[in-house]
Amino acid sequence: MNQGATIHFPAPLSRSLIRLAVLAVLTTGGTSVARADILIAVAGPLSVSPMTAQYATFGEELQRGAELAVRDVNESGGINSQKLTLVIADDAGCDPKMAVEVADELARQGVVFVDGHYCSSASIPASRVYHEKRVLMISPGSTNPRLTEQGFANVFRVCGRDDVQGAFAADYVVDNKLTDGIAIVHDQSAYGKGIADEFRRRLNERGVREKMYEAIAQGDKEFGDLIAKMRNSGIQLIYFGGYFTETGLFVRQARGRGLTATMLVTSGSFNQQYWDLAGSAAEGTLMTFGPEPRKLSSAIEVVKRFEAEGFSPEGYTLYAYAAIQVFADAAKKTGSTELDELAKALHGGRFETVLGPITFDDKGDVKGFKYSMYRWHDRNYEEICCRPPGK
Repeated sequence: MNQGATIHFPAPLSRSLIRLAVLAVLTTGGTSVARADILIAVAGPLSVSPMTAQYATFGEELQRGAELAVRDVNESGGINSQKLTLVIADDAGCDPKMAVEVADELARQGVVFVDGHYCSSASIPASRVYHEKRVLMISPGSTNPRLTEQGFANVFRVCGRDDVQGAFAADYVVDNKLTDGIAIVHDQSAYGKGIADEFRRRLNERGVREKMYEAIAQGDKEFGDLIAKMRNSGIQLIYFGGYFTETGLFVRQARGRGLTATMLVTSGSFNQQYWDLAGSAAEGTLMTFGPEPRKLSSAIEVVKRFEAEGFSPEGYTLYAYAAIQVFADAAKKTGSTELDELAKALHGGRFETVLGPITFDDKGDVKGFKYSMYRWHDRNYEEICCRPPGK
């Protein structure tokens, strides 16, 4: 198998069906896991159904990033002359129970590294399995601090943390005097509530109290009562912790009902589908994310290759790519895919990636990760400032 292979690992109804799905690949003709040199995986919300469709965009970003990274590693000679085979594993829309089953089966199949998961609600429970089974995990998109606060030496992320992102947003609000009539909304997910609480904590530290703190449910499509409550309360700024489906629908309905409050969303809305759902109501929305990956000098050539295939690598695509770069570099430096060797290299090394140079702290977080503020304008988002000087 000269260039490795990609094995699709669909979201099943049980662990036994997961096993059967992989074994079916092993027993058919063509490439097989048995002939692969190094087996790795990308895991995330890949399936499209009425319950999971809102996450499929993020799953595609992870899969696209991982696939191109594996192709590039293999075309450059692999890792110490060994090729990679990529397993594509679906956690069924960030379902925590499915994430655990996926993690257990990936470990059973001999996967040495997982590029994933995306949602914190999936990554946190899955990480416990990877820790127990001694599998390296690097998440490209899970930002809840709890992921790396567990003390697992095998767990890393190449993205930022919600306590940093939430604090950055709060500092921006205070420093730019946007503090009149603030409402905080979250979707009750580990990500959405976590980042909303971090925003609230920092806001309160800066001496500002929110006027409203409200929860919605993921999948909600009608927000009329909440919007009316905000209008009656004189809300001027809404901080929304959640994903683009709910934020896009919410702001469209809010503008339609005459609520003109500034909308401030999080990294879960950092993709074109936010505008597609909200339409022109998204105009002026503020949004936090790291430096725009597609504009980094370190990513120019990789972005060109994605675009040549008709795909714009927005959101977390390049984060998924970078996670595999980090793994490959660590494996080359150590000459091993054993967890202890990899973890030691990751905690002590510097890695050149499409996101720029990456070093990790003792917890597995990227040192010095910084956020930027963006504003939606005419179907696109534009960076409007770097981290403000809030204390």
